[in-house]
Amino acid sequence: MTHAPTHRAPRVLALDLARTVALACMAVFHFTFDLQMFGYLPSGTTTSGGWAIFARAIAGSFLFLAGISLALAHGHGIRWRSALRRLAMIAGAAAVITVATRIAIPDQFIFFGILHSIAFASLAGLAFVRLPPALPLLAAVAVWLAPRWLFLPAFDAPWLQWTGLGTLIPRSVDFVPVFPWFAPVLLGIALGNTLARPGVWARLALWPATPSRTLTLLAWPGQHSLAVYLVHQPVLIALVWAATQVLR
Repeated sequence: MTHAPTHRAPRVLALDLARTVALACMAVFHFTFDLQMFGYLPSGTTTSGGWAIFARAIAGSFLFLAGISLALAHGHGIRWRSALRRLAMIAGAAAVITVATRIAIPDQFIFFGILHSIAFASLAGLAFVRLPPALPLLAAVAVWLAPRWLFLPAFDAPWLQWTGLGTLIPRSVDFVPVFPWFAPVLLGIALGNTLARPGVWARLALWPATPSRTLTLLAWPGQHSLAVYLVHQPVLIALVWAATQVLR
């Protein structure tokens, strides 16, 4: 038996600000989706063209930042209590999303969306946080390319669709399967560990020496990203619904 590592990475304000930017982009996308849902925009607006690329970029940024966070939190040794507590929170939130969407939109409910993918990565990513950066980097390439050459009808079964290796795309308003979306997490782990060695994160943690009130407020959503994620869409839907009632 060995003692659990007690090293805790310092809070990096720049990463909190990056999460805030990702959350803001997500809110813009979901607001556009809500306008489409209420008939203010043509059907399919958010699933084609630039909006589809925007959605993928947002998902990739969240997963990439999750990978960096895993490397910072567990690069000096896996802190199992913290890791399992975080996993329970994210998995619980993902379950809430599944139940809520199963009731609201049963034909397109979210069974493996961004939160489910992050929950998976929070556990699977621990296998890579102590490895040399080149290994998670190579794994990222393999995970990203896998759906292009490894896809089988057997993975079309409902209990295997979360892998992303099936021949069919499930009907879901948010589908972020392990393959290829575990790749950005692995890239984040690789970058996190690469920058940790020369002390980049330690220096970033000192910026700014005295955070301004504006920076503190801007970083707050990024520090509470799970809560913001769960709350923002019901609020946006309520606002669009209320505006619709007034306009009618």
